[in-house]
Amino acid sequence: MGLLGVAGVASAEDLVPVPDDYRLAAGDQLRVSVYGHDDLSGEFEVDGNGQLSLPLIQDMDAANKTLNELEIDITNALKPDYLKNPKVSVEILSYRPFYIVGEVNAPGSYPYVSGMTVINGVALAGGFTYRAQKTRIKIIRDRTNSKQEIAASADTEVMPGDVIEIGERFF
Repeated sequence: MGLLGVAGVASAEDLVPVPDDYRLAAGDQLRVSVYGHDDLSGEFEVDGNGQLSLPLIQDMDAANKTLNELEIDITNALKPDYLKNPKVSVEILSYRPFYIVGEVNAPGSYPYVSGMTVINGVALAGGFTYRAQKTRIKIIRDRTNSKQEIAASADTEVMPGDVIEIGERFF
């Protein structure tokens, strides 16, 4: 299980677990550590094509993989050509952002924080506009090969990469 700091950057004081089934996507920032090889270790971001550009290995597919799957792929890419028995760990430094659109004062992209709900996202976006239909909220969530539309309420949990849509009232 990987770790994430509540403010988006990993620190020793405030680490929370990353679910084992969390799938990486563009915008996730990772720390890759290769034991005994600082020159191969570092902080990397999954790019728009779902890839990481790593020393020696170059571009590696990371999208839709768990942290464990990515660790295995990096280990296999490093052996036997570069290292005999590489020890690799991957941690999430910060999740990809979530998006909020519609009837909020400042729609846009915001950093994801673990445990976030729709109302937290609305607060980050400056609150509801006077036209907001507070009961017409939906979340569009990326699944492995499709998008899922979810009817939401103020206390629905938000995930990294979600798009929150706040509807407009018509009276």
